[in-house]
Amino acid sequence: MNFVWLVNRLRSMSPAEIAWRVQEQALRKAAKGRLDRWDRYDPTGSEAPRMPGLLASLESAAPQLRLAVQLAAERILSGQFSALGVTWPEFNWQNGFPETIWTLDPVTGKHWPGADAFSFDIGYRHAKDYGDIKYAWEYHRLQFLQPVAAHYALSRNKDALVFIEAAIESWFAHNPPYRGIGWNSGIELGLRAISLLFVSSCCGSDLSLETRKRIRLILVSHLAWMRRFPSGYSSANNHLIAECAGEFLIALCMPELPDASAVLAKSGHILEREADKQILSDGVGAEQSPTYGAFTAEFLLLCACMARNAGRPLAASVDQALLRYARFVSWVTLRDATTPQICDDDEGRVITLAEAEHCYPASVSAAIWGYLGLDAEGAVPAHPTLRDSVFSSCTETASMPQGVRVFEAGGYSVFRGKITNKDALVVFDHGPLGYLSIAAHGHADALAWLLYVNDRPLLVDPGTYLYHSGGVWRDWFRGTAAHNTLRLGGRDQSIISGAFNWSHKANARLIEQADGEHPAFLACHDGYLKEFGLLHERSICVLGSSIRVLDRLVGDRKPPLVEMSYQLAPAAIARIEDNSVFVSLEDEPVLRIAFPDNGRLAVIVGAGPDQGGWVSNRFGTKEPAPRIVWTTDNFPAEAVTEFHIP
Repeated sequence: MNFVWLVNRLRSMSPAEIAWRVQEQALRKAAKGRLDRWDRYDPTGSEAPRMPGLLASLESAAPQLRLAVQLAAERILSGQFSALGVTWPEFNWQNGFPETIWTLDPVTGKHWPGADAFSFDIGYRHAKDYGDIKYAWEYHRLQFLQPVAAHYALSRNKDALVFIEAAIESWFAHNPPYRGIGWNSGIELGLRAISLLFVSSCCGSDLSLETRKRIRLILVSHLAWMRRFPSGYSSANNHLIAECAGEFLIALCMPELPDASAVLAKSGHILEREADKQILSDGVGAEQSPTYGAFTAEFLLLCACMARNAGRPLAASVDQALLRYARFVSWVTLRDATTPQICDDDEGRVITLAEAEHCYPASVSAAIWGYLGLDAEGAVPAHPTLRDSVFSSCTETASMPQGVRVFEAGGYSVFRGKITNKDALVVFDHGPLGYLSIAAHGHADALAWLLYVNDRPLLVDPGTYLYHSGGVWRDWFRGTAAHNTLRLGGRDQSIISGAFNWSHKANARLIEQADGEHPAFLACHDGYLKEFGLLHERSICVLGSSIRVLDRLVGDRKPPLVEMSYQLAPAAIARIEDNSVFVSLEDEPVLRIAFPDNGRLAVIVGAGPDQGGWVSNRFGTKEPAPRIVWTTDNFPAEAVTEFHIP
């Protein structure tokens, strides 16, 4: 274990959490050699567990969705699997799934420890030579079985059934309890359980007796694991919801289990509680990321839908939280149903066709509208997804919201309207760094803002790139310099102390907001107060043909070197002329940025992790993109930057 990481992690814990972690470690050690065999678990029966109503919903799918399911299944049955921007090596599954597929990192080509290693002895957080554990975990989620199972339910394709049984047999044989990387993290177990329940619901008694027993054994062992090692305290974020969703659905679909009623009651209560904690009062996800908000909402939505289908619905507060999230998404979604990326996004999905999905928040939002029986607000995706069949997603795009909307709890101010007769979207971030004490998926982006004109990205968030194996690149993509805000003295507003941790967090707040002919927002953050004695204030005012940004550093100390950054979209071209930067897309002038005249301007493209100039539109990938940097060691009392839209 990395000592520095451990010290920083301990600093983010309360004494109660440290005591709880010690107990957790004792439980982990006690499991070794005692719980790591299939014969320690009783599958209690041989029936195929079914999610209520799922098969009927799938069978009523529209022709376009049926075709999408067929194409996705045929791709997987041909031996192709892609995720997180990477394609796994093809193999002939009819000869059996190779043992090595469960340990492979498709990027490095190396293999993680397998069944010969106790899962909790594998230091995946610091084993960068192997690669990023997320890639191997992605295959262990068994989500590639979902479209194949749906295809079987709709077509009775025999190859699909044989494929499913071969995959489950292989996973069962090579991943016994608590052995290998498939058992490290509760969120992985929760997602895998949902995939197996989906398969079982689609295929039912057509699965062989042996496969049904294996599914039940895996589900029972997963339930025991998740109940034994729940995420708590600073880790009680989307991981907790994933675990409780897995527990809830297993208990709902397997009521014959001895503790099913108790598990259902407890996990249901936690889901109801966490819905109000992790979807804030204005609909923003507590993790500060629209995609992580969608991930959380999809878990809740699946549980709420299945519970309703079973005649034992969750509390009405869950539906209300889902509605809040859907309405937030409608305000930050573009006409093509894409959503600006903000903070982390690891492309996690719950119900999926196992293919790249570029409109995830809007897709979950459309599913929420359908589940609630309401007309959509804003854009919905044109391309169908598997979740559309489960929730009867809304397919009709509504008119886009217009005007100003402040999401005060989540910390976003949004303007949608005309600038120089062009449709503009402005998103101003004045919210918290992230959720709970570690703010795991937040970025140091206080007072950053995004700009889209005619639905084309201009000023953007840099994205995520990598998690555990990211190293200095992980730090860059989370750091202040990569975002559209100010950095002082070469320091971040919030101080990184690990890939998912912070030692110091900036506090941001909205001071005032004005509607009317020229909407304006004023906010501040204290990230530089301790070290430099300065508070950063920023106002954004939307004018008829431009946006005026005014930055002030409030305090009685002279500012150090100030760096103002603006990250452009990869397709943009930037040219400096005097104190202005001219931005074009496909030879069309789209923006002129006039900076204060007492600084130095530079455009950086595709440099190292100390200068940036990159945007990551998908996990694990990055592409060069112009980063505009204005620096000065003589910051004025008020620095005005004008963004003219021709």
